[in-house]
Amino acid sequence: MSTRTPIYVAVVDDDESLCRSLGRLLRAAGMQPVTYASAEDFLADTKHPGFDCLVLDVKLGGMSGIELARRLVAKGGHAPFIFITAHDDEETRVEAQAVGCTAYFRKHDPGADVLAAIRRLAG
Repeated sequence: MSTRTPIYVAVVDDDESLCRSLGRLLRAAGMQPVTYASAEDFLADTKHPGFDCLVLDVKLGGMSGIELARRLVAKGGHAPFIFITAHDDEETRVEAQAVGCTAYFRKHDPGADVLAAIRRLAG
């Protein structure tokens, strides 16, 4: 019987189908996902667990994932974060790296790659 603590992952994405499918993938891998439709929803959730990793969509309605990451970094003590995007370009990659992302994926990249990155960061 395993006594390992589950890995809690916040998924912040305004694409409901991606949240649903990524949530299923994370649960199947034994992780505990909590999904948010916006950066504002994430920030407003004062009852969420301490997250081991954050998966942030770059372009959200309202505050962007990159702006959310900036705010979290400015507050200090944040979990590592991964960006995921459907709008990949060099400028976005540079901006993501500048804010300190630990991994960067396009939405059509294999889920196994995203899982491996989360395990590496949170394990």
